[in-house]
Amino acid sequence: MTDRSVSLLRDAFARVYESVPEVLSDLDEEQLAWSPGPHANPISWLIWHLARVQDDHLAGIAGHDQVWLADGWCERFALPLDPHDIGYGQTADEVRQVVASAGDLQGYYSAVHTRTNEILDTLTDADFDRIVDERWDPPVTAAIRLVSVVNDVTQHVGQAAYVRGLLPS
Repeated sequence: MTDRSVSLLRDAFARVYESVPEVLSDLDEEQLAWSPGPHANPISWLIWHLARVQDDHLAGIAGHDQVWLADGWCERFALPLDPHDIGYGQTADEVRQVVASAGDLQGYYSAVHTRTNEILDTLTDADFDRIVDERWDPPVTAAIRLVSVVNDVTQHVGQAAYVRGLLPS
């Protein structure tokens, strides 16, 4: 069962990975930071956030350090945010502080995608049933967390593509 489950997860994450460069292609920092409204998320935040969620949650499942912290991405981005921030619950002002180049966003997400595949390769059937977050009722298993991450990153890459389509000419 694990081979099939991991194969499905690999495919889901690969689809997001393949979509990110299309969204970022030929956009400058101003375009990436543009928002269609005062409470709408810009492309830079959407891609950063989906990468941060995937990085944080997969690291939590595997018991590894986050790529963001361990591989210097936090320093490279130099955002005026807490290094452990992944974007949940941010105010509109905090969202606007996520300014980055397409190259940095793509580079970070590529590193996260590579780590994701490394983590997926280590999963066993028992890992899918393991509780990874007891703050919820019922507690969250690795399988539920993985499905949640796929859902989150898929939605955000789609939102980023939509915002790209709204960019002023």
